[in-house]
Amino acid sequence: MPSSQAPSPTQAIRGRLFWFDADPEEAGDAAAHMIEDGLLTIAEGHVVAVGEASALLKTLPADASVADHRGNLVMPGFIDPHLHFPQTQVIASYGAKLLDWLNAYTFPEELKYADPVHAARNAIFFFDELLANGTTTAAVYCSAHPTSAEAFFAESERRGTRMAAGKVMMDREAPPRLIDTAESSYRDSKALIAKWHGRGRQLYAISPRFAITSTPAQLEAAGALSREHADCLVQTHISENDAEIAYAKQLYPECADYTAIYEKYGLLGGNSLMGHSIHLSEDERRRFSQAGAVAVSCPTSNLFLGSGLFDWRAMRNPERPVRIGVATDIGGGTSYSMLATLSEMYKVLQLQGQKLPARAAFHAITRGNALAMGLEAKIGGFFPGAEADVVVLNSGATRAMAHRMETARTLDEELFVLMTLGDDRAVEETYVMGAPAKRRLAPTARTR
Repeated sequence: MPSSQAPSPTQAIRGRLFWFDADPEEAGDAAAHMIEDGLLTIAEGHVVAVGEASALLKTLPADASVADHRGNLVMPGFIDPHLHFPQTQVIASYGAKLLDWLNAYTFPEELKYADPVHAARNAIFFFDELLANGTTTAAVYCSAHPTSAEAFFAESERRGTRMAAGKVMMDREAPPRLIDTAESSYRDSKALIAKWHGRGRQLYAISPRFAITSTPAQLEAAGALSREHADCLVQTHISENDAEIAYAKQLYPECADYTAIYEKYGLLGGNSLMGHSIHLSEDERRRFSQAGAVAVSCPTSNLFLGSGLFDWRAMRNPERPVRIGVATDIGGGTSYSMLATLSEMYKVLQLQGQKLPARAAFHAITRGNALAMGLEAKIGGFFPGAEADVVVLNSGATRAMAHRMETARTLDEELFVLMTLGDDRAVEETYVMGAPAKRRLAPTARTR
């Protein structure tokens, strides 16, 4: 909280409060907190207290408002550490592998984001969709145009959301009107950092798309930005696809492997969100661990593009653990829902003889992803001073879910139903800094 003395709560959210303050794969059941009839008291957008409703209701002033969600699970808002703002109309594009998919679908769509009107209109859709799915924080790639980042941050500021984003740095292997230069990408990113990073809840992520679309000069510029702005995130892609890996090695023949490219330019560190990280060697995982870099798994995208299977067990090797994030990767990913993303993550691990228990899954998309983004002191849990981003989940939201829940006996079963059958329909409400934020919009049909 801004002051040493917390202000009196002015609102509260009541329900079955559930959150983590440790990793259940390490601490077991003690990692989680569950209060069947709990109350989250909020003032000035921050949590003041969390506890039994019977006790905390007595502390509220007479004019405090209480949002009553008894019966539903109340959790910290979901966090998505890898997705693409300009790809909302790329999702569900048929039948291509990564590099062909970029050229056939993604790059033509991203060209449109030079238009500030187009970018602003699509930012509204983007935030509506995230909040409808209970996602309150994300790490986001904009297009190469500063206009796209401006539109994104302006809409995020209007919604009051905590977001990290950056304009993509990309000076080769893309259409001429989509690429920048090493110099312009440095200059434009620097200006966006000065304007937006730390402004309210906005954060900047230095965003070289990946080694294939950046020259050595541009990766050097990205490394310089990271050194000059050490509190900014770095986000990029690595080892998503076999053809991508081979081409990256061809473009950087002096580097022993893909990871070495980012190491060379100072882009692999504790603030680095490394999208996909599927085909890393044992030695690359060791260097990820030493650097503290985050391997961000994007299961629906990896399945849709046929890229490969993320090896959770290898990343969790206790001798050299790698930090993990779980993300949607819209628009290679096929759902905005973090619940649906967990469903696919579970299946990806099943194919490898691995397990993803429900508690580990929900930790991943709340406190786990907060840790991945370095935001665990602000979001991802219920504790005094936390920013009051909240998702309310109805485990009987659909006929199929309600039918299955008739036989569910434990919290773990309920969580597994939510992550297997749930989507935006299971999100009863989303709160941003304590304010309800889910807009209920009917689908619109566009005719040609």
